[in-house]
Amino acid sequence: MPKSAIDAKDAAAIQAVREGVAVCDRSFWGRIRVSDEDRIRFLHNQSTNDFQSLKPGQGCDTVMVTSTARTIDLVSAYILDDAVLLLVSPNRREILMQWLDRYIFFADKVQLTDVTNETATFSLIGTASDVIVEKLGAGAIIGQPYGNHLLVGDGMIVAVGSGLASPGYTLILPAAEKQKVWQQILALGAVELSDRAWDALRIIQGRPIPDAELTDDYNPLEVGLWQTISLNKGCYIGQETIARLNTYKGVKQNLWGIRLSAPVDIGSAIALGGDKIGTLTSYTETSDGYFGLGYIRTKAGGIGLKVQVGEVEGEVVEIPFVSHEYPL
Repeated sequence: MPKSAIDAKDAAAIQAVREGVAVCDRSFWGRIRVSDEDRIRFLHNQSTNDFQSLKPGQGCDTVMVTSTARTIDLVSAYILDDAVLLLVSPNRREILMQWLDRYIFFADKVQLTDVTNETATFSLIGTASDVIVEKLGAGAIIGQPYGNHLLVGDGMIVAVGSGLASPGYTLILPAAEKQKVWQQILALGAVELSDRAWDALRIIQGRPIPDAELTDDYNPLEVGLWQTISLNKGCYIGQETIARLNTYKGVKQNLWGIRLSAPVDIGSAIALGGDKIGTLTSYTETSDGYFGLGYIRTKAGGIGLKVQVGEVEGEVVEIPFVSHEYPL
């Protein structure tokens, strides 16, 4: 069923993202530490981005895919001096531990450690997050590329990127420091963003999540996660399928935002002129109206397309988190 409208507190937090800064506790997301000598080569071979080009202090988003390039999870990776820290979706933590473990062979020097319970994760989201990062002692990271990070205080990682399309930072810190740092951030003026408000924002901005946009039905090019894909890194799981889709322009459907005229159920058919052209994968209701995400056949069109979603009228709009252009 459609979700109910977000409340006034959530609306104020979403407004803070647009005009100031909000903080979201993402500690329930998974954190996996990949260590030992072969860690970079191993992750390079298991996902879509180019790990071998990264140095300690850098990071990237990458997609874990099946051998046929179906999406498992969108993962943020941070390269440390002696390990790589992966921030993974809450419902993919155990799946990815098992998935990665399957590909560690006898001679591989790779260790996987689930450090979720020993750590916490916050997202600072919004144009004013620089001010808080400066006060936390991580001012040197301001203006650096996405994924770059540094260590401050008692083992806190401050990384460029909020987890959404909005500007901001991701903080990963020891669980013992969680309460102290959380109170410090609120005292510096950040507005608390609930899980429900984060979900509304991620739908409006088009950030895909597992079991909705990231499933066995879709590949990373259909999702539009071009920023996570290296087309010249060489062999990795799912690489052949992705290379073929890119070479032959074989992307048959794309993820779009859909502005809706009324509430609608997730899973509703998206139709044009009575013909089904896609499926609604996420839905939210905000103070700006009704909004959804859905996959639409490439040949049907894109921005500005007027569609029928279930019994409701919709218009296809751009979403900033993804891109549908082939890289030059």
